[in-house]
Amino acid sequence: MRLARWDPFREMEGMLDPYAKSQDWPFRGGRDLNVKGADWAPRADISETDDHFSVNIEIPGIKREDVKINLEDHVLNVSGVNKQEKEEKGKKFHRIERYYGSFSRSFSLPENVDEEKIDATFRDGLLALTIPKTEVKKPQAIEIKVK
Repeated sequence: MRLARWDPFREMEGMLDPYAKSQDWPFRGGRDLNVKGADWAPRADISETDDHFSVNIEIPGIKREDVKINLEDHVLNVSGVNKQEKEEKGKKFHRIERYYGSFSRSFSLPENVDEEKIDATFRDGLLALTIPKTEVKKPQAIEIKVK
């Protein structure tokens, strides 16, 4: 299962991370996943057993109806939006560390998954996807007769 492309700049960010955290650079947190068309990207854990893949994505504070999951050309897309609280009169923010705006994650799925039976549950800010495997089709040798 291909997860992400190697990015040499990510290693540079890793070296600069202690400095970045102290300066609150935009590279830290979910923003360093570099997702096109999104303001931030939630973190995910991916695991595998003999019969399925599991993808767990942390999206705390987001409503179930604000999450969209679709599958196209063996790519699983999870997207949505985290709406920021409206500013109230007399309320002054001293620090805002949570991410707001649209989010997106995409995962390339291998050929041996049953795309029709993907199951998704959402509970306590954790989106859990179970992706069942199918039997891998073995290559078939075909003999071609020469005339």
